[in-house]
Amino acid sequence: MSDAVVDDIVALLPPLLQSIEALGFVARYLHPPEFGEVMRLAGTPDAQLRSELPRVAKWPDQFAHLREPLRMAGDHALAAFDGLRAVDSGAGDLGAVFRALRHLPQALEALYPLAATLPPVSGLYLDPALQQDEALHARLAQPKYADSGVFHYANEPGSRGGFSFYVPEYYTPDRAWPLVVALHGGSGNGRLFLWSWLRDARSRGAIVVAPTATGRTWALMGDDADTPNLARIVDFIRSRWSIDPERLLVTGLSDGGTFCYVTGLDDASPFTHLAPIAASFHPLLAGMASADRLRGLPIQIVHGRHDWMFPVELARQAQQALFKAGADVSYREIEDLSHTYPREINAALLDWLNGAG
Repeated sequence: MSDAVVDDIVALLPPLLQSIEALGFVARYLHPPEFGEVMRLAGTPDAQLRSELPRVAKWPDQFAHLREPLRMAGDHALAAFDGLRAVDSGAGDLGAVFRALRHLPQALEALYPLAATLPPVSGLYLDPALQQDEALHARLAQPKYADSGVFHYANEPGSRGGFSFYVPEYYTPDRAWPLVVALHGGSGNGRLFLWSWLRDARSRGAIVVAPTATGRTWALMGDDADTPNLARIVDFIRSRWSIDPERLLVTGLSDGGTFCYVTGLDDASPFTHLAPIAASFHPLLAGMASADRLRGLPIQIVHGRHDWMFPVELARQAQQALFKAGADVSYREIEDLSHTYPREINAALLDWLNGAG
């Protein structure tokens, strides 16, 4: 690698990684009444990124394997900030904020191939609490298992019914691994939602699958085409990788969280643990489930006190109804959470799934 390319990477990576982290901050703390303050706290790392990103355009094609992931990730990060700043200046609404933030997982997807060769990039996909873990770094330094990494099956943005998934690069078939099935929110896409979980799956050793609903959102009314589709997806993963039958978690955000109840309370459900996040709930969901299915079923409900879409009282009612019905239910109410995904909960959910929390 030429000295000029090295110098460009050294100049570009800090503002690129800082911009991605800042977008993650906005996504986590997004609350409509406080949007302006959240943007102020996020800072302006995109200004330096905008200045440094043109460096990669002049690289020769022999460095395309580095140039293109960096360029694509940078373009997505800048597009996200452009959209957010437009709303902050009064040109747009909450829908425009959500559209802008869709560029964040696209930036993460574009940059991920460089995690294997650039240590600062690898650190972006590790839990901060484990970034200095020598045993984890030793596992990541081993030769990559052939059937590991990020995969997409009929799951291009805008498509329905496909799925994306991640298998840790240090996977070995000689032990059974936990499986997390993570369901996106309404009008979402599993390919994007996968990146809400990849960092923690990579850090702690789990296989994570992010399906896309067969319809505009999950089958919360009418015919349920999603439950059989999830069953097919789980069967596919279990047929090719070693999955622990006692550690099968279905979790999800918003409509995906509500569908955790719908599909997870079914008698035929393969899932051993349920974790609905920022979900709606109706007592009929518990009433329709059989006593045998509910008895002792581990359920962890996560909800934000400032949720503006599904008031927190719904989650409190869900905890009470499911507890009375015999489930082994716990409840986490996050004081500063609005209607968004609290990525910090993933580590606790994996500890719980693994019997340590």
